[in-house]
Amino acid sequence: MSKSFRGTYTVMITPYDAEGRVDLKAMADLTEWQIRNGIHGLIPLGSTGEFLSLSEEERDGVASTVIGTAAGRVPVLIGTGAEDTREALRLSRKAEAMGADGVMIIPPFYSTPTDDELVHHYRTVAEGIGIPIMVYNNPATANVDLKPALVARIAEIDGCDYIKESTLEVTRVRDIIRLCGDRMTVFGGILGFESFVEGAQGWVAVASNVAPRPLSRLFELVADEDDVREAHALYLKWLPVIEAVGGQRYVAGTKALLTHMGFGAGAPRPPRLPLPADVDAAMRDIVDSFGLRFTL
Repeated sequence: MSKSFRGTYTVMITPYDAEGRVDLKAMADLTEWQIRNGIHGLIPLGSTGEFLSLSEEERDGVASTVIGTAAGRVPVLIGTGAEDTREALRLSRKAEAMGADGVMIIPPFYSTPTDDELVHHYRTVAEGIGIPIMVYNNPATANVDLKPALVARIAEIDGCDYIKESTLEVTRVRDIIRLCGDRMTVFGGILGFESFVEGAQGWVAVASNVAPRPLSRLFELVADEDDVREAHALYLKWLPVIEAVGGQRYVAGTKALLTHMGFGAGAPRPPRLPLPADVDAAMRDIVDSFGLRFTL
């Protein structure tokens, strides 16, 4: 029986060593640190994990390391998006065989498929696996926008049970819930607190790479304790960290913060570049001001 997903899930960075190779020991350490600090779930091989910059062997190593280290303590969803439907299915089957609890699938990001083609894409993968799919709507990167009416069609597919809604239109959370009911559980993508207030049952967060405990607590305050006032205060406190890894800094900014915290995140792979010196110094100031440290 599949697990029910809710809460703050970290879309994880992929750490590299000094030579630019994937560092699986660091990947395991990051996984353990996240779990010890109260994260509700983990998603390696998303956009923040630079999945398109990794070889298949590297992706397999990352997936198996996170799944193995988590050892069932929190759900692990693997990013298995691909331009070719057959490839998305193959990668999803492989993730399931590794022990993943679910997969997160961004739409084909080059061919600009029609609504009917998108429904066929997700149905094909869902019918070929036995674990849930988190549909990933990120029109800024996918060149496709899964609007609520289309999401309602996808929600009719058995196994397409979750969506990461990554736009700045928080009313989409409201509309997906209104149109889909309990057929689709919504996770915020960019907006966490605002999505919770609109009824989202989770947040796929970048900033929880560096602050898993407070951003998990943010969800608990709204969804479990109905304390929106306290949650809002916590949100405003941590907003500088959330904003520091927003926009184009979601990889380089997160890795810079982790590095200043004492974790060997490594530099991003080209075409992404490390942050300019002045921005990196500002990241160090954020780490110091919040007292952020990576300690197992």
